[in-house]
Amino acid sequence: MRFIPERFQHNGLFITMSLITVMTIIIVSVTITWTTIRMSEQFFFRKFSILNAKVMNQVKDSFESFNYNIVVAANNILESGNIRSILTEPQTNAQQMNSYFYMEKQIERIKSNFDSFDVEIILNGRNGTSFGTGRNYWPISDQELKKSVLTTNTLKEPKRLMYQYDYRPNQTPEKGGERFIVASKALMDRISGTVYGSMFFAIQESKFRKFYTNYTSSGNNVFLVNKSGVIVSSNQTKLIGEKSKDLMKYAAKLDDHSQQYIVGNFMGKEQIILMDYLPSFDMYLFNIIDKQTVFGDLVDKKEILLISMGIVFVALIIVLLASRRLTNSLSSLVKQISNVPKHEFNRYVSVTGTYETRQIGNAFNSMLDELHEYVEQLIISQKQKRNAELAALQQQINPHFLYNTLASIKFMVQQDGKKETEAMINALISLLQNTIGNVSETIPVKIEIENLKNYVFINQKRYGNRIKVNYFVAPDCMEYPVPKLILQPFMENAFFHGFNHKPEGSINVLVWREGENLICEVVDNGDGMEVTSDSNLPKTKRNQQLFSGIGVRNVHDRIQLIFGESYGVTISSDPGKGTKVRITLPIQTK
Repeated sequence: MRFIPERFQHNGLFITMSLITVMTIIIVSVTITWTTIRMSEQFFFRKFSILNAKVMNQVKDSFESFNYNIVVAANNILESGNIRSILTEPQTNAQQMNSYFYMEKQIERIKSNFDSFDVEIILNGRNGTSFGTGRNYWPISDQELKKSVLTTNTLKEPKRLMYQYDYRPNQTPEKGGERFIVASKALMDRISGTVYGSMFFAIQESKFRKFYTNYTSSGNNVFLVNKSGVIVSSNQTKLIGEKSKDLMKYAAKLDDHSQQYIVGNFMGKEQIILMDYLPSFDMYLFNIIDKQTVFGDLVDKKEILLISMGIVFVALIIVLLASRRLTNSLSSLVKQISNVPKHEFNRYVSVTGTYETRQIGNAFNSMLDELHEYVEQLIISQKQKRNAELAALQQQINPHFLYNTLASIKFMVQQDGKKETEAMINALISLLQNTIGNVSETIPVKIEIENLKNYVFINQKRYGNRIKVNYFVAPDCMEYPVPKLILQPFMENAFFHGFNHKPEGSINVLVWREGENLICEVVDNGDGMEVTSDSNLPKTKRNQQLFSGIGVRNVHDRIQLIFGESYGVTISSDPGKGTKVRITLPIQTK
């Protein structure tokens, strides 16, 4: 929820639901719209391709009709003995003139079968004789024809009737050149197989184009392409004679009959491409339809888009209103819960809204009730614990200490040490007053030090002065309140357990201010011990018992209980060098 601004956090569920809903509706609408348009186009493509296939069949019929007449004429020429003799036997000029007359009559009869096609026939014989029905129609000289690729290709395959493309530059129309489609076949004796010449049937491409121009229109084009990829005929006259790799690529795809049509790019536009192979011509017949021109207005994409946008808008309004109504109660509940202060457990939330929201509200209020009860019990328990621990600490001056102290006083009385006896009794009285009589949890530093001095004085009178005690207390720290009896347990440990191997030593008590903390240290140069770096407690069983007893442990736990885990007691020690106890407290004012 990081992307939601803070002021909208209480409405996070509504915003998230709205965003997801909006995105889902838009994605679904776009998908459905796109699918509908695509399916519509595919449906019309299939229907249109079926209709155009019928049109192409009619175009093919026209081509086949033309080819049939060419075949009939070619067979008639091959069957004519006169023509064969004229083209094979040497003749005088007079015979030649007579032969031309008879040949012209015979060719005219043959040509009459396809007068409507406007075709020129040219025959070239082995003996050099050449005959043409209209030299101006196909302006090619006899010598040029004999040396042209048209004749070469024809003689390579003498049994085949082939169609070829021929371009006559600098000829009409308007001196831009004229294009011809030429059907050719070798003149071959059917018995001996001897080739005695070649025949050519030439038709202007502009006349050949009439076979299919009635079926073309703007955006609906026809291309006749040979196996080399050259466009032989088309209603797009600017492309005639050009070689098209794209059309050959589409021919390869459509030639396997796995597809009826292909939608691809041609002439810089998206086109619907249909193709048929014409075996008689050995060429490909393409019907290429401009998709935008033919189908642009068939499916009104703008209208569909507007309708879809309207449906999306209405759906979004309904969904947003419903979502807002459903999430209002939850947003209100979240706002109430988030506005409850961390320590105000008595501010209940109102229970309204849907069933789920009411259940959450009831659960939250029940949790507050249980939390109130738990906090009250915890406060009572902690108070009882502190009182019990303080009471136990106050009674730490055990009967053995009192017995030994009184025995020492008795001995001093017997020795007639009146002043020393009086001082020792006063110290004991003061110590008892401050440890047992005073029930306050905190006392000033100066009183804590005074109690510590009385305790040390009594012990030095009992055991001698082999352990010296020095006090270094900063004057500005005398009035700071501290928990009572936080130094005495560590002084006791140092006195009775810190000098078991050394005959004498010293204990220094230091108190000073360090920033916002009050530092108290009890440092001795006694036997020392081993402590762990993790817990700062002694490792040996005996010393661990000494430093985890009611006094030492009580001091550390009481400090953390009152001031927090950042404060407390740490112990550092080196065997043979001594021990340092450091107590860290916050600066307190009365």
